[in-house]
Amino acid sequence: MQRPRSCPERLLVNMPARLLSTFLLLASSAALAGPAVLLSPALGRGDGIFIQGRVLKEAPTAGSSVLSRNLRRLTAPNWKGAKVEVSFLGSTATVTSGHDGAFEVNLLPPQGTTFPPGFALVEAKVAGATAQARVEVVADTTPFLVISDFDDTLALTHVVKPTKMMETALLRDSDTQQVVPGMAAFYGCLKAPTAPAFALVSGSPVQFGPRVSSFLGRHGFPPFGLYLRDLGPGTLSNYKQPAIRRLLSQFSLPVVLVGDSGEKDPEIYAQIREEFPGRVKAIYIRDAGRSEKASRFTDMLLFKEASEAAAHAAKSGLANAACVSGAFPAQAPTQEETAP
Repeated sequence: MQRPRSCPERLLVNMPARLLSTFLLLASSAALAGPAVLLSPALGRGDGIFIQGRVLKEAPTAGSSVLSRNLRRLTAPNWKGAKVEVSFLGSTATVTSGHDGAFEVNLLPPQGTTFPPGFALVEAKVAGATAQARVEVVADTTPFLVISDFDDTLALTHVVKPTKMMETALLRDSDTQQVVPGMAAFYGCLKAPTAPAFALVSGSPVQFGPRVSSFLGRHGFPPFGLYLRDLGPGTLSNYKQPAIRRLLSQFSLPVVLVGDSGEKDPEIYAQIREEFPGRVKAIYIRDAGRSEKASRFTDMLLFKEASEAAAHAAKSGLANAACVSGAFPAQAPTQEETAP
């Protein structure tokens, strides 16, 4: 049986010849500077945080166009064997980057202490480069964890339309990629009674981390821990499940899963729900196409508008009804509907 192509493979296969030639030309002639560190925002606990990143041997300089900037991000060479010093709130560890420049580290708090809940910066240093990223130490009072997809869930990527997907991936950036209407407001209303923690698990490449973070901030989404895909032969499929399993093992919180119908989110989330019985409070799937088979969405809410998901969350006690009323007036439940 022929394996299904990954998103990057489909992007290249369906790329017009002229644009493919431009892709290869720009990739081979990209202007490069000194080294750089890509460091992902993360979620952590008081007794430890798990940090991931990547070291680039030669960071791409800013291109003159969106296309050239995206290509330079994707083709910047990795730095194997770099010594990376990672520090967070008085704790420091040194690790070595792998063959693809990737590194990960578990940082424990100083003996006899815990990391305080809230937001703080983690720093990673290599010879010639330093990077910082936000870490949220999740409080014990946090009501639940939201694990969200990105493409066609929060940002319009058009995965079911290969040509449109190619245009979005290469010809758009955080300023020009379209947002899914209402999703930022929906996420902002998820409070039961306090706000949850948010993790984004996506097939977007780790090289697009700064682009994804900028997009989320531009459109008013809550702070996310980012768990993006390390593109390679081992991540052609089943790349979301390990990240989600790690999060559910790291945090004992109930979880809400949000994705779309365009690819495999319903199947992945159903698998996670089965593996972690009693942990999944709700699954929300945005209708992005390929939604004809109703059995894909058993015990999930398939929605076309964010207001539908927000109304369901308010009725289920996952969202603040007053917030939903302000953001989506026609969809807000009455106080009687949300009363126990």
